[in-house]
Amino acid sequence: MFTLEEIFPEIFEHEGKIFTKNLVPSVKVYGEKLLKIDNVEYRQWDFFRSKLAAAIKNGLNEMPIKQGSTVLYLGAAEGTTLSHVSDIIGKTGIAFGVDISERVMRKFIGMCEQRKNVMPIIEDARKPWTYKAFLEERKIDLLFQDVSQPDQARIFLKNTEYFLKKGSAGMLVVKAKSISQKSDVGSVFGKELGALTDQFKIKQVVNLKPFEKDHVLALCEKL
Repeated sequence: MFTLEEIFPEIFEHEGKIFTKNLVPSVKVYGEKLLKIDNVEYRQWDFFRSKLAAAIKNGLNEMPIKQGSTVLYLGAAEGTTLSHVSDIIGKTGIAFGVDISERVMRKFIGMCEQRKNVMPIIEDARKPWTYKAFLEERKIDLLFQDVSQPDQARIFLKNTEYFLKKGSAGMLVVKAKSISQKSDVGSVFGKELGALTDQFKIKQVVNLKPFEKDHVLALCEKL
């Protein structure tokens, strides 16, 4: 019998693959496999299409996203990962996806028409004051960042100033080659993560190989 093991709240595993319950049954977001067990539909989460999925596969030991969570996601792009975040947080949660490119976000915006717990924000993540109004009166449980800019830690910390309280979670994807094509990858990781230590406790750093080259995901807690 095909069974799924719940490895984190609302995240399931079977034979090395991971799944989330589909919030919008029968609808695919990016061509993912759908699986139905006991009249519940699940979506397979592609490790090569989502850095959060890759981190889970590579041993992430804590998941701050839960049912009812409020998530601010920087670098939303087409919304592949955010579609699974939408599944996890359910109808009582909400996720805000920020990206500067309306063209890149077009598919994500379409997804938001079906998934009412996800909201697109077309703004520059380097300027959090431009979207502060969308988030007023909300406690952000997780700030997730996946942007291809040379100042990744600075962007993350600037958004922290606006949106995170003590004890809130952060997840920062560091893309070494977006920061420097010439510097040693380990040195780039060390410098970017070192910039966080005044404001965050870094709880775990997960290398995303082989799904992403020269990437790590840092799980942090706001001090």
